[in-house]
Order: sequence, then C-alpha cells, then structure tokens
Amino acid sequence: MGKTLFFAVLLSGLIQFGFAASPPPTNRKMLDRPTVIQGYPCDKGFAWFFLDGRLQRCTLARAMSFGEARVPAGSMITLLPDGRPNFVQLSHSAPVAGYLCMGAGWMGVAEGSTTAFYPSGKLKQCYLAGDQMVQGVPCMNGSLVGDGRGGGAQFYESGKLRSCRLTRDFGAMHRGDRFVQGQ
Repeated sequence: MGKTLFFAVLLSGLIQFGFAASPPPTNRKMLDRPTVIQGYPCDKGFAWFFLDGRLQRCTLARAMSFGEARVPAGSMITLLPDGRPNFVQLSHSAPVAGYLCMGAGWMGVAEGSTTAFYPSGKLKQCYLAGDQMVQGVPCMNGSLVGDGRGGGAQFYESGKLRSCRLTRDFGAMHRGDRFVQGQ
C-alpha cells in the first residue's frame, strides 16, 4: 500500500472514531526525568500539555491503570481536556477488558495502533492482536495495513460488541464481512 493511501486510510479511521476532531492546542515540554503529573507516572522525554497546564499526553514510566486497562510501561497515554482517558498506544500487546489489544508495531509506540476509551474509562475500540472470539463472534485481527479490512473491534459503552470484521463465516455472513449489531 502506498504511503498516501496508507495515510488516507489512517485519517479516515481516526475521523470515524473521533480521534481527528480539531484537538485543543497543546504545548510540548521536555521532562528531564520521570515525573508524576496529575497522578500519571510520565517518563523522561516529551510530554504534551493543554494550554491551561493540564496533561494531555505522555509516555508512561511504569505500568498503571488507565480506564479499563492495565497499561504497560512505555505506552503513550492521551487524555481528554477534563483529564479522563481518551486513548492509549500500547508499548506491546496487552489485555484490555478481556481482549488482547495490539501494541506497538515496527514503527514504534507513537506510530502504533490506538486503543480508545469512552470518557467513563470503558473500552471503545481495540485493534485485536490476532483473530479472537469476542462475545461469541469470530473477529479478525485489527491490522492497520494489508488489505485495509481489519479495523479492529468496536464496543458500546455497556461493553457489548458493536462491530468487527469476521475472521470466518458466521451465520449468514462470510469471512471478511463487517459484523454490526445494535445496542
């Protein structure tokens, strides 16, 4: 897949899941040592802050809870302006709400797939690390590249599966079809 097509697909996905709405402006600051900011153990390196000084994004110095997830050290967390979880780029594949979500790929954490949360901290979207059964539905891995058909698994705030791409025939649907169910 060419670079232009890859980034067009990526931007489309970001817009679909609400990650590409005009974000509030931020400032970047270099942390010279690991620092706990608003309860988050940020590692040395860059951290981003909203203009009012609240943390927007940093790389974790140690594992911690973030929404429904136990996020491994080295993961990059992103917060909403009110301090609630928005999404995380996992440093390696990790379980979230009982599903193995994809971590950093060959381009590193900052370029890896995102695991998104509702403001309540409940899982919203996860790029699955390998094909998995999700609530009895055979869901396809969440690859961002390849045939562009992955797309991960989306969930309602209640935790119920909203949609995923099928890894095999399921009922009247065929492998590769997008399974979608109502709330």
